[in-house]
Amino acid sequence: MKFLVDECVGPSVARWLVNNGYDAISIYDDGLAGIDDNSVLEKALLENRILITSDKDFGDMVFKDKKPHCGVTLLCLIDEKPANKILVLKRILNKHSEDLFENFVVVTEKTIRIIKPTFPSN
Repeated sequence: MKFLVDECVGPSVARWLVNNGYDAISIYDDGLAGIDDNSVLEKALLENRILITSDKDFGDMVFKDKKPHCGVTLLCLIDEKPANKILVLKRILNKHSEDLFENFVVVTEKTIRIIKPTFPSN
C-alpha cells in the first residue's frame, strides 16, 4: 500500500508509515511544500498513492469537481498532534486498510466514514 502524506499532516506521520513497512512519502520531505492542492492530488494519482490529508478542500475536489484519485483519507481530528494522527492511522490500517484504495475516507477520533466513488475511477 502506497501513501502520499500531505504537508498539513506532517513528515513524522510519513516516517511512522515507512518504519511500519508502508511505502510512504511526504510532500514536505519530498521538497514540494507549498504546492497547490491540484498538484498534490495529481502526484498521488500518478504515483498510485492514497493521499492522507487534513485539508477539507480535497472533499470539494473529489465530489464537486470529480477529480480522479487513488484514495483520499481525510483526518478530521480535534487533537492534531502527530502522536494522535499516528494512533488514528493505526486504527484505520488495522481495521480498514482494504477500504482505503479508491475511496474517500473521513476519519475522526471516534468514527470512520468510507465513501465509495459514484463515478468511474481512474
